[in-house]
Amino acid sequence: MSKLAVVATIEIAPGRFDEYLSLLLAHKARCVKDEPGTLQFDVLQPRDDKTKLMLYEVYRDDAAFEAHLKGASMARHREATAGMTTKVSGTRCSLFE
Repeated sequence: MSKLAVVATIEIAPGRFDEYLSLLLAHKARCVKDEPGTLQFDVLQPRDDKTKLMLYEVYRDDAAFEAHLKGASMARHREATAGMTTKVSGTRCSLFE
């Protein structure tokens, strides 16, 4: 199976950016530490839009990504950040090496 990359964009609710970023970085640390199938998890901010964050994530395979989505860290992150985002979109990509 090939690796899966996910590129996501998160639009943050007004006044919630710093709080959301802090929670997202904690989520990132948990995922990289506790999920063997999470190979990379980068948090980026577009230089021309301070209301958005982008993610670049790499997983061992589709099953690892599904485990991430259903995992404890994701559940914790969703609960902690409820109401902090206005839109989340993502694209699943095949990774060529």
